[in-house]
Amino acid sequence: MPEKPLSPKQTRSLPFCARCCLLLMLLLLAVGTLSCINPFSPKLEKDPSQDAFITPQSTPDELFQNFSYAYAFGDSLLYTDLLDSAFTFEYFDPNVGESGAFESWGKDVEVKTTGRLFRTFEARELLWLGTIFENRVSETEEIVYRNFRLSLVGSDLNFSLQGYGIFTFRKNLDGKWRILRWVDESNL
Repeated sequence: MPEKPLSPKQTRSLPFCARCCLLLMLLLLAVGTLSCINPFSPKLEKDPSQDAFITPQSTPDELFQNFSYAYAFGDSLLYTDLLDSAFTFEYFDPNVGESGAFESWGKDVEVKTTGRLFRTFEARELLWLGTIFENRVSETEEIVYRNFRLSLVGSDLNFSLQGYGIFTFRKNLDGKWRILRWVDESNL
């Protein structure tokens, strides 16, 4: 059976009904949007220094900031970027020979060793306590003798050490300063 055509009264009521639905949807959308705004809350000012925890390493001081950040968050990639391709870590081992000797390793061993340290300890805090000596050798090389404290917290072991490091930094072609040589003078 064919459908009955709509009466004029029914035709006039459809647009009104559609308008009511549209108005109701807009009202709900407006209420939903405005409920997210608090007119009494103060505006937050954006501090550009808080934007980046990771610095561009355009100075040795920025490198030290990234160094602390890499330890705090166990960021192996950032730590690797702190090290020059010709990096050398040196330390004194009193158990070698009769009077001890300086031992050293390169970047590959340093990255593996530090990665293990990051995985072993749940919390790591590296504080740079003070600079004892600074020498700008050239525009691309600087030597810094600095005091530090490293605290490591693990499930079975808590460890804290304080010491000094003699760092030789080199400014690379990408404009970043990196550690070329680190002589560790910790009190182990």
